[in-house]
Amino acid sequence: MTKPQVIRLHADDNVVVATDRLPAGTTIAAEKITCSEEIPAGHKVATRTIAAAAPIYKYSQVIGFAKGEIAAGAHVHVHNCEVHDFQRDYAIGSDRRQLPILPEQERATFQGIVRADGRVATRNYIGILSTVNCSATVCRRIAAHFNAAALADYPNIDGIVPLVHTTGCAIANSGEGYDTLMRTLRGYLHHPNFAGILLVGLGCEVFQIKDILGQQSTSAMIQQLTIQTQGGTSKAIAAGIECIQAMLPQANAISRQEVSASHLKVALQCGGSDAYSGITANPALGAASDLIVKHGGTAILAETSEIYGAEHLLTRRAVTPQVAEKLIERIHWWEDYVRRSGGEMNNNPSPGNKAGGLTTILEKSLGAVSKGGTSDLVDVYHYAEPITASGLVLMDSPGYDPCSITGEVASGANIICFTTGAGSAYGCKPSPSIKLCSNSRTYQLMEEDMDINCGVMIDSGVTLAEIGEQIFRQILSVASGTRTKSELLDYGDSEFIPWRLGAVM
Repeated sequence: MTKPQVIRLHADDNVVVATDRLPAGTTIAAEKITCSEEIPAGHKVATRTIAAAAPIYKYSQVIGFAKGEIAAGAHVHVHNCEVHDFQRDYAIGSDRRQLPILPEQERATFQGIVRADGRVATRNYIGILSTVNCSATVCRRIAAHFNAAALADYPNIDGIVPLVHTTGCAIANSGEGYDTLMRTLRGYLHHPNFAGILLVGLGCEVFQIKDILGQQSTSAMIQQLTIQTQGGTSKAIAAGIECIQAMLPQANAISRQEVSASHLKVALQCGGSDAYSGITANPALGAASDLIVKHGGTAILAETSEIYGAEHLLTRRAVTPQVAEKLIERIHWWEDYVRRSGGEMNNNPSPGNKAGGLTTILEKSLGAVSKGGTSDLVDVYHYAEPITASGLVLMDSPGYDPCSITGEVASGANIICFTTGAGSAYGCKPSPSIKLCSNSRTYQLMEEDMDINCGVMIDSGVTLAEIGEQIFRQILSVASGTRTKSELLDYGDSEFIPWRLGAVM
């Protein structure tokens, strides 16, 4: 297959995307235009004259408006494209597909870890969870004791992971910020990928261990301590090591067994995006997402600030008006949240996004939302809220990847699929993260970090269905214990970043 000069995503679009750098004077025969200036790889070129203030279309959707007249063959980017308010047709439920779900006996399977209460894990960690930043050092010191040599006799344990953060005190003891952090900590406390958890506090903080535990009592595999009660740092570290040591034999006493793919809860994430993300990796993940749903599992969209401007594509697939209204309410919350902070939603594309050809939040969102495939939207959840539905859901979160994924894992995600164009370096414990690269150049440059190259869709003509099936099979393999690139590089100890909301007192 000959690689095309440009990619046209819809017949109605008035821009196309360059697959490689196009020097000024390059003729694009398929579009019958000549480039009036250099078009960087991944960037847009106008296919016809676009009048001042007229919409710019990509994916057959509005991605912005011309600041002035844009001639055919001109580079279309931040210098001549802007965002302002326009009406979006939510058309609730109008595009529902009601894709069939396979009967249980026909669903794919993986080798999972079944906990005593029936929850299914993909990994087997012991976690050390700080209640407050003041106990972070103690958590890290306890975990550091359990190096590879210390765990040599416990081959079924994936590691001891410290989960530390920068809050837990000096915040209100009720309200939005408190509730969000509480859901996050409880979500990790109960995550199936943890065989055991040690809660470590200072003792005087707002986030008390007894409140995090709630109705959950301590047991052999859920332990607690505070530095003040233990009598200081050294004694707390020693006590923590003793607690973890006692958990090791039981945590190691597991075996994997065949379970249905319906137990998969897959976090869908994109970061370090470029213009190819919305053309290759994101829609490919969307195809895999549809397969997850078809086999009875759950696919979790997030990053609400990065579906802004594309939310109407989801409301049209909402299974009920109530689900659509939940999403619309979250969009309005974000508009108010950003306004109160003195910002604007179109600040979301980062310098790296823009260098990669993404011009506006609308363009970024239209590519990002394709991670959700074509399945119906069955529910919308708050950040770190336990996800109970099967199918495609959305969990509200910022676009900041570690923070967003922290919420998805707290909600129950046991696998992460992370698309990237510029090349994100990320991993997450306790849930393995599969990296999907949008273009072959970045994949070859950062192959040690990337699991699948979706750039072959452009370079070699691999179809969306083929790459979607490859991703789905990789998910099953990783869920069965195959290590991802980020796991081999031992990422994941520092990526626990709860969403911090509200005033710091």
